[in-house]
Amino acid sequence: MLKNLKRASFKHKNNKPLYYIKNYIRYRVPLFNYHKKLLDKKLSTLSNYDSDYINNRLNYYNRLDKTYQLPDTALPLSAFKLKDHFKVYFFDAFEYTRYFSQDLKICPLFGDIIHVPDHPSIVKSRPIEGDNTNSVVMKLEKIRHFLFLNDKKSFDEKKNMLVFRGKVRQEHRIRFMDMYYGKNPRLDIGQVNVTADAKYPASRLTIGEHLDYKFILSLEGNDVASNLKWVMSSNSLAIMPKPKYETWFMEGTLIPNHHYVLIKDDYSDLEEQMDYYIQHPDKAQEIINNAHQYIEQFKNKEREDLLNLLVLKKYFEKTGQLP
Repeated sequence: MLKNLKRASFKHKNNKPLYYIKNYIRYRVPLFNYHKKLLDKKLSTLSNYDSDYINNRLNYYNRLDKTYQLPDTALPLSAFKLKDHFKVYFFDAFEYTRYFSQDLKICPLFGDIIHVPDHPSIVKSRPIEGDNTNSVVMKLEKIRHFLFLNDKKSFDEKKNMLVFRGKVRQEHRIRFMDMYYGKNPRLDIGQVNVTADAKYPASRLTIGEHLDYKFILSLEGNDVASNLKWVMSSNSLAIMPKPKYETWFMEGTLIPNHHYVLIKDDYSDLEEQMDYYIQHPDKAQEIINNAHQYIEQFKNKEREDLLNLLVLKKYFEKTGQLP
């Protein structure tokens, strides 16, 4: 069976070679070209946007509300080097840190972060619940997470089924598979980390093949569900429990049964929810339309750049490094 597993197409993926070429070039350009004048020029575009909207998002990502002391281990930007970090995290942060004085310090905490650090730190992900002030979110690992589609197939044209493909290592994903794998013909589910002893093997599917299904499961992995952005940009319904972690996508602001279909944490109402939206396609289309509207705010590259710079600027101000 393993030898017959299909390899996924990259038709709908972001262009990784282009991403790396562009970022390596950016990394090699002397930093003196990027300091205060260019930062001021970037920040001057703030007047082009709705100030309430900008401030709401800025203060969502960066919740520092007083002056904080960074630890002695804080890293000067001059020492922030590619060799010491995951490439995509480094490149995505460096795209914005390059505009600031290299004497300023940060605490970068890269990877799938599901705890709140002891000191204000730059992260990709954080817990939604509780005091997450020290987790300052930037748009990191966007080559993988920020993928939006142009789905040509309407909800009504799709199969009355749910699909899921993903790595199955975490307890909650294993629990879902134990409940449903091979037990329900309406669920096309399986793991992609296939080994000889895999419990839930399935053929790989392209993103395009996922779009043949009315329902696509978005199940959190180490932190967030990485497929949620492209699912919400499609004409399929994202179906998932209430998220526990968030990224630049602000998963904590998503409204259940408005932006996605909510299921219980124990997954017991999965088929009930599927049946409801199959029988009420108008309600399904409302959620799809709301999801598309939510997605739109992340498509303005200039505004996204400005927000990342403002997040960093506020970080330096609230750690007593800028006035």
